[in-house]
Parts: sequence; C-alpha cells; structure tokens
Amino acid sequence: MNASLRQLRAFVAVATSGSFSRAADTLALTQPAVSRNVTELEQALGLQLLHRTTREVELTEAGRLLLGNVTRVLEDLDACLLEVQGLATQRKGRVKVASSPTLSAHLLPQCIARGRQLSPDVNIQLLDRIQSDVLLSVRSGEVDFGVVIDPSEKQDLHAQAILSEPFCLVCLSSDRLARKKEVHWAELAGQPLVLLDHASGSRRLIDAALQSHGAAAPVVQDVGHTTTIYSMVEQGLGLSVVPQLAIPDDWKKRAATPAKAAGEAVLVSRKLVPQVQRSIMLVRRQQRELSPVAHGVWDLIADEARQRLEP
Repeated sequence: MNASLRQLRAFVAVATSGSFSRAADTLALTQPAVSRNVTELEQALGLQLLHRTTREVELTEAGRLLLGNVTRVLEDLDACLLEVQGLATQRKGRVKVASSPTLSAHLLPQCIARGRQLSPDVNIQLLDRIQSDVLLSVRSGEVDFGVVIDPSEKQDLHAQAILSEPFCLVCLSSDRLARKKEVHWAELAGQPLVLLDHASGSRRLIDAALQSHGAAAPVVQDVGHTTTIYSMVEQGLGLSVVPQLAIPDDWKKRAATPAKAAGEAVLVSRKLVPQVQRSIMLVRRQQRELSPVAHGVWDLIADEARQRLEP
C-alpha cells in the first residue's frame, strides 16, 4: 500500500467539509486535484471511501473507519512537526562536548562559565578524554562535537580551526636556558625531557619538531597531564615542551633572568624558535548537522578561542 500524506489530508478535508469545493478552498488546491488525490487513495486501498452525488458527499463504512483513525494520526503528526520546528528557536537543552585534557583544563572551563552566563538553560557537559577517545566519541555520535588538536585523519569529519598556538620550553629559572628570551629547538639536544605521552594530539608535533631541528634528546618520562609535567620539572627531572595554552598566566610575568639563589628557582617558560604551531579544531561528523543549541555552543567556543588571539 502506498497512501501519501497529501492523499490522506485531501480525504479528511472532503470528509469533514462534505464538499470537494470547500475542501479545495481549505487546502489551497484546485477541485480536480482534490478529487484526484481521493480517487488515488481509494485505488491504493481497494475500497470506496465516499459516496459522491451532485449535491453532497457521504462516507462509506470504510470511509468512516478511516476518518476516525487518520484524523488522530494527522493531529499527532502536526503536533510533532510543530515541536520539531520549535527546535529552530530553542534555547535550552544539553550539549555534550568531548575534549582532550590540555584543552579541557585551559580552554573549556572558561567557555562553560561564559555559556552559563549567556544561556543558563543550556547545560554543557564536558567529557575529558585523550584525543583518540575524543575522536571515537564524535564518530560514534556519543557527543555533539569535539575539541581536538588537528587530527592526522579527518576525512569523515567536518573540522573548523579556531586557534593556532606555538609550543614553549618549560624549565627551572636556575637552568642555563632560562637566561634566554628565546631558545632554539636545537639547543634541546641531549637534554632530558618530560613530555606529554603519545595519546596527546601534541606529541607527534613535538617529536616532529625535535627531529626536524636535529634535537636528539632522551625522553625520561611520558605523562598524560601538564600538571604532572610541572611537578617533575620542579623536581629537576628534566625540561619540557608544552603548548602555550598550558602556560599559567603568572609565569608570563616572570622576568627572563635566573633565580638570585638556588633555593628560589621557579618554573618559567621560554619561546621556542622557530615557532612550531599546533592547530586547535572543533570537529563533528561530516553528515551530522548540529542542533541549534549545540551550534550555539560551537560558536561560543570558537569565539572564546578567537578572543585569545587578540592582543
């Protein structure tokens, strides 16, 4: 059976108005078009639904049965369509965002706080995961979208770059490299390094930069979080390379001079040259459109990142 929505609506209009002409006015169709839709419906069902006379239209037993049921179905359908259409102006709901640890710690909290101020009825739920798991969550549809470092494979994803930032050296202020405002990648050769592990989207970029600048250096510790890195560098276990986003604001105020006394050594950051940038991206499934609420959160994160680029 292949009864169309147009045919059903035409039948209901004729049955309730008792006239093909009045039904045509209601549906903004011509009378022949209404008559054709009803006839096609009867042919699809193999039953006569209406007794037609020159003066009036009467329902057959089959017509009365169909009218009683299809009216409720069409009312439910119209209510559903109105509800779905209302999503276009919806300003409440939950948006699930997955993000890799560095971004979860240093970008997303500000976005969530700002979102709560601007749209208190929107609940942004953050899933803090390693990059490979973030991409898996996006591809499986578990989350609305993800925030990641530019992935090597993204053909099946819609990606929008929102921020580009350089890598920095982290060391103790008593280290000889802390005396410089800028440190060349090659100067890291032979230095013990504490780096983000290979689950991080940044690690492959750091390894590539060290190799391209001839900085062969032993990696003494692979860890998952920058806070662990800082604790290890504080204990003198090695130097580190981290994205600029992970550098605390108070470090930027520290002068590029060594500590006055050995006991006063603190962590500092220095620019690495030539600059190697990492690109932060918003990603979603290629064929999955975001809801208006989720799209608003997408734009909010992009705007927050854009403000970080402003001087």
